[in-house]
Amino acid sequence: MKKRVSLVISIFAILGILLAGCGASQQTSQPAANNTENTGREQAKVEQVLHLNMQGEPASVDPGIGADLISSNLLLQLYEGLTRYSPDGTYVNAAAEKVELSEDKKTYTFTLRDAKWSNGDQVTAHDFEYAWKRVLDPKTAAGNAYLLYYIKNATQFNSGKATADDVGVKALDDKTLQVTLENPTPYFLQATSLIPYMPINQKVDTENAKWASEASTHVSNGPFKLETWEHKSKIVMAKNPNYWDQQAVRLETVEFSMIEDENTELSMYDNDELDWAGKPFSSLPTDAIPALKESGERKAIQIAGTYWYVFNTEKPPFNNPKIRKAFAYAIDRQLLVDNITQANEAPALSAAPLKTSNRTEGYFKDHDVDTAKTMLAAGLKELGLTELPPITLSFDTGDQHKKIAVAIQDQWKHVLGAEVRLENKEKKVFFDDLATGNFEVGRMGWFADFNDPANFIEGFKNKENAINFAKWENADFAKMMQQSDLEQDPAKRMALLNQAEAIMMDEMPILPLYHYISLSMIKDKVKNVQFDMQGKADLKGVYLE
Repeated sequence: MKKRVSLVISIFAILGILLAGCGASQQTSQPAANNTENTGREQAKVEQVLHLNMQGEPASVDPGIGADLISSNLLLQLYEGLTRYSPDGTYVNAAAEKVELSEDKKTYTFTLRDAKWSNGDQVTAHDFEYAWKRVLDPKTAAGNAYLLYYIKNATQFNSGKATADDVGVKALDDKTLQVTLENPTPYFLQATSLIPYMPINQKVDTENAKWASEASTHVSNGPFKLETWEHKSKIVMAKNPNYWDQQAVRLETVEFSMIEDENTELSMYDNDELDWAGKPFSSLPTDAIPALKESGERKAIQIAGTYWYVFNTEKPPFNNPKIRKAFAYAIDRQLLVDNITQANEAPALSAAPLKTSNRTEGYFKDHDVDTAKTMLAAGLKELGLTELPPITLSFDTGDQHKKIAVAIQDQWKHVLGAEVRLENKEKKVFFDDLATGNFEVGRMGWFADFNDPANFIEGFKNKENAINFAKWENADFAKMMQQSDLEQDPAKRMALLNQAEAIMMDEMPILPLYHYISLSMIKDKVKNVQFDMQGKADLKGVYLE
């Protein structure tokens, strides 16, 4: 989910580009021209309708609220921020036509291009200001609000300690947006491509608070618009005729089925009812993965993300760090990736992938049975218990989630003697329960919004953060994170982030399992598919031949 949690994407490779020079002007690249080979009359004969499946109903198609993986991938097609991820790995101007940066690298001035909403209204700087402050408003309870904390007074407003007027976002006129940051942030332009930074139509939102609940009232500014939404059954996106770069959009329609069963989805793909199966909109059945390895249609992409479990640290016995570490150390991750996921994933012994943190080894050993038993005994003693109470492990519907949970249930029984009950929930119910603390151990995953270790761990700065389902906080951890925010030397900043992650892994509010590989099956006729570092697919330039 992220988000979110959900939620795989290298930043340091582009920092020099983002911060080049000390002058007062800074721009991302201009949008690249559509360089896909013109297929002429041959393409014209092919109906430009793409058929996919999403593994359930999106939680929300409001960019200020939608934080789960399904919603995020859908929102990426419907909306566009100030910048946009480009196939060459850089970030290009999107809704923004020009960007200027102050000498102190804390104030950005964005000049918007001439663009319209899907309903014909003009996209304005006021829409961006309204949308960002709405995400930060405590009343919205947006799970991804923390992604805007780089902005001056954003954290204070989100925690109820400042007003919306104090936030460093201001529309100077319809075309000019001025953003002031707390500190110089080298990846801020990258951040403006993220979903919580996408605009919403202020007029539409103020007139109808439920505008995002149905296709008939939905309004967007991206390559596609929401045409049909048959809840829990079907979603259809159509090319947005008011999109400023509509000539680059090749597809006329994208049709999503909503089938939860992964085997059914793969059968539909085999029967040519779907053009695409698996990530990022759903998953492939784990039993089928070995047989699919030799297929020319199989796509495997390394992404910056981690599959983990989260502990509810406010409920015993997981209010004890030693108990949490016992459960983490007991797991045989290599067995999971060899026999269940089977996509050559790396076992996760840290929150962030090692390459992201410039590290060569994790913070603990995989399947450290002796240490797990030692930690369990010490934790039980501290809690005044002689044995573990029954444990509930919750996960959302999915073939792979279930198989992983069953394997871990067996490992915890074998190593720790734990009695573990498995609880499978429909996706929306599951994430609602995570948000309200109605769980003991829950299935989660995180896909980085940018390839930086901070993005994997900054959501745990305090327990009030909406995505901190663990409700864990640590003063030393928060101090290290704050120091890293201020540190401008990349090596020193990385060292601080590694120290912060070490503190987090010593208390284990989350239980890392493996780092993601994105697997999908895509028909050969589907051309120009682009994935970002999170594994999200951008359908803007996709076409069929």
